[in-house]
Amino acid sequence: MVTQRQVFAYSGMIEGTGQPLGNADLARFALSLTGKDSGQNVCYVPTAVGDSPVATRAKSEEFAREHPQVRLSMLTLFTQPNVEDIRGHLLSQDLILVEGGSVANLMAVWRVHGLPEILLECWEAGVVLAGASAGSICWHTGGPTDSFGDELAAFTDGLGLLPFSNGVHDDFPDQPRRRIYRELVGSGALSAGYATEDGVGLHYVGTKLHEAVTIKDRANAWWVEPGRDGNYSEVAVPTRPL
Repeated sequence: MVTQRQVFAYSGMIEGTGQPLGNADLARFALSLTGKDSGQNVCYVPTAVGDSPVATRAKSEEFAREHPQVRLSMLTLFTQPNVEDIRGHLLSQDLILVEGGSVANLMAVWRVHGLPEILLECWEAGVVLAGASAGSICWHTGGPTDSFGDELAAFTDGLGLLPFSNGVHDDFPDQPRRRIYRELVGSGALSAGYATEDGVGLHYVGTKLHEAVTIKDRANAWWVEPGRDGNYSEVAVPTRPL
């Protein structure tokens, strides 16, 4: 059996929309990529929210309710790692699920603890890597972020497992994420890449996009690349409803 390197990078639903599916269904799709029907080992990594106890409690409750067949663990790094052997623990997982929050702080803390090298090894070993928002951008070269302040800015220090930039929450009404991402790509501040509207996820096999999926009606993914004279061009990426 050939080991597949897989990433599922998505924009979770920030606001309720009355849609029949929700964020738990995006996690369910990520679980399906492990090739196991039940008993998956899943590690939740909430570094981007400072290992918030509220986030860890909510994720534990979500998985107990929605995915009771899963063996869920947590990797927290504040104020010190909660597991003695980070590498061994992560390599024993079927799925690593990264929380959203501050992608800049996420990457800084991960680098202090040697996570980039470990996660590369996990990816190459066939552990599915997944996450929403900051947990989506981190696998790419970078993307727009509000990690540095209220104004969206280019973050270019992602893991780079995927050779593209990534725009998340592309249709979020409270921030001009759609416009800023395209301006950053057009100016060359970010490389060409993929944007996802809320509820849309990108499934990569190796370093190629395999498909885009969605839990929200008429939600899109987009390929955005530089155009002429600092402009950009974009192409809609078909999404498969889950």
